[in-house]
Amino acid sequence: MHKTIIVFALLTLPLSACMQDPASRGIAGAAAGALVADALDENMVAGAALGALAGAATCGIELGLPPCQPRY
Repeated sequence: MHKTIIVFALLTLPLSACMQDPASRGIAGAAAGALVADALDENMVAGAALGALAGAATCGIELGLPPCQPRY
C-alpha cells in the first residue's frame, strides 16, 4: 500500500500544473482510479479506465480547476 501511494505521487506530480486539457485530466484520473481500485482490492485496469473517463469528462464542469483549453 505504501509503495502504491509513492508511485501515485510520482506519477501525478508532473501533472499538477497542466490540468488544462482533457488528455492530462484523463491521465490524472486514470492514476487516481488505479490507486483507489488497488486500495479497495479491485481490478486496477477497470479503475484506471473509469478514472480516465471521469477525469476527461470534467473539462466542462466547474470544479475549481482551470478551464480546458483545446490543443490545435
